[in-house]
Amino acid sequence: MPSVGGRSRAGRGRRLVNEINVVPYIDVMLVLLVIFMVTAPLLPPGAIELPSAGKSTAPPDAYIEVVVRADGELRLRSVNRGDSEEVRITRRELAATIAPLRAKADLPVVISADKAVRYESVIEVMNELQRMNVSRVALLVKPGT
Repeated sequence: MPSVGGRSRAGRGRRLVNEINVVPYIDVMLVLLVIFMVTAPLLPPGAIELPSAGKSTAPPDAYIEVVVRADGELRLRSVNRGDSEEVRITRRELAATIAPLRAKADLPVVISADKAVRYESVIEVMNELQRMNVSRVALLVKPGT
């Protein structure tokens, strides 16, 4: 029979398939998964080199203590020959309060923070002290058992 419109009878049963065959993609993903599962244990773990801190043999007689409480509140205490009165301050008042105390003598500043305090709160206090050119800053910790 002659073809009508350029089609033959055998071509009438064929339709255009509008689907993507995902089987090759699944095969590629499985191969990648196996490669990562095999190579992951072979990679060396990331090592972080922490700085070492020296242990002071004798604590200073006089120092300024900045206390960071669990709720983020700051208190300032000048530990100088038994004077341990705490003064409540804000972060903005920190520089103005410490400057007169350090003007008399180059006192070190000790930061003591509650263990529930976010680390960034302590870093903010340290940054403020660095802006004031305080060279002697220490962190007060409880000795381990």
